[in-house]
Amino acid sequence: MSIASILLATAIVGGTGIIIGVLLSVAGEKFAVEVDEKEVAVRECLPGNNCGGCGFPGCDGLAAAIAKGEAPVNGCPVGGENCARAISEIMGVKAGETVRMTAYLKCAGSCENAKDNYEYIGSEDCKSAMNNPGGGAKACTYGCIGFGNCKKVCPFEAIEIVDGIARIDPNRCKACGKCVVECPKHLIELVPVDAVCHVKCSSKDKGIEVKKVCQAGCIGCGLCAKNCPSEAITVENNLAYIDQEKCTHCGICKEKCPVKIIL
Repeated sequence: MSIASILLATAIVGGTGIIIGVLLSVAGEKFAVEVDEKEVAVRECLPGNNCGGCGFPGCDGLAAAIAKGEAPVNGCPVGGENCARAISEIMGVKAGETVRMTAYLKCAGSCENAKDNYEYIGSEDCKSAMNNPGGGAKACTYGCIGFGNCKKVCPFEAIEIVDGIARIDPNRCKACGKCVVECPKHLIELVPVDAVCHVKCSSKDKGIEVKKVCQAGCIGCGLCAKNCPSEAITVENNLAYIDQEKCTHCGICKEKCPVKIIL
């Protein structure tokens, strides 16, 4: 191959590269996506867990929503008050009061308290066990199955399975809500971390039926509601409910409960 041929090939390759570079530069300017500086700043404040507890697809989704005014500045349950304060400064609005939440299991049906109808043999998965008679081996059809689907999805290692039921550590829980979604019996809810009184049961059966399957279940007697001075308790479908906004944490309901299911 002659030198002229080599130079010609080099010139063609170099010229082609220059043309492509120019075209890419023009295309980049024409199709460039404008970056919202506020969105970028908000995203930097978020913890990056991408847990979805805010209701948006990860931290990027929440940052975009906050920047557009479609989500509150305190919308991240994991970041808490410090995160909300930083984002409020970026957005130029007040963060408002942030109530720290924690996940809470509405069941006291441990191996000691609850009876089993049969010995379960199969996949140790709560959703799989739900396909069996009674929604699992536990005699109480409302009770925690105890195979730990909630523990498996918790990104903060806040859940352990102890004595056949889930135990949630409020100090580790960030209220991301993954366990709430994962529980097939809907036994987990988010409550204020400083809430004192909780009904640790979800059974809607009549008291006589509850006592047959669990020593710790709510029997719907209504003594808690009758003695609550702030009228924060109601009994619906044989189960006591506590309105945390009305509750003054006096503890009278706990004292009056005959089965000691209010904790």
